Amino acid sequence: MLLDLLIPARCAGCGARGLPCCDRCAAVWGAVSEVVRVPVAGLVRVFALSRYRGLGRRLLIAFKERGRRDLAAPLGLALARALVVLPVPGSAVCLVPAPSRRSAARVRGGPHVELLALAAARVLAGWGFEVAVAPALELAGGARDAVGLDRAARVANLAGRLRFREAGRPPPGMPVVVLDDVITTGATAAACVRALAGEGIEVAAVLTLLAAG
Repeated sequence: MLLDLLIPARCAGCGARGLPCCDRCAAVWGAVSEVVRVPVAGLVRVFALSRYRGLGRRLLIAFKERGRRDLAAPLGLALARALVVLPVPGSAVCLVPAPSRRSAARVRGGPHVELLALAAARVLAGWGFEVAVAPALELAGGARDAVGLDRAARVANLAGRLRFREAGRPPPGMPVVVLDDVITTGATAAACVRALAGEGIEVAAVLTLLAAG
């Protein structure tokens, strides 16, 4: 607390003092919009809160690549608000975070999407929802960084490498939502949905902070 007084937080979006993300910058997470991508068409509906550009991109990169883990709470709040209005039945939800490459997670201080899922779950629980976080997916060694890869290359990169983790199996009977930070081609979302389907787990929706393109 003393450190916070000596070095007040600055907004990762605009630099204003006081909060990791000020109210004005948090407004970038607007209404939930459906996103259409070929690999997931017919599999599951995908939703995002903003486009991968400008302020939204700046906030995500600060959280993901520049050590601003204090952004987990405001980003988790944005996801929680979106989850409340998603077409998911009932008042319970299980969040399955899209996995990170192990090497990337080590550099970033842990799996960043799982951190977002946990932050969103805390908010939902505080609102009275039944919620669980199930890290049910993992990326095997050999997967490349997907930045810059086209759809075909992303599919090939994930083939045989995105796997189900029995230790992270979602609780039975809870609607499952896959969380990710960005949807680009839809290859990762489709691979996540298929890996879960292979274990008899139906995904109700995919939710991301940002949509590229």
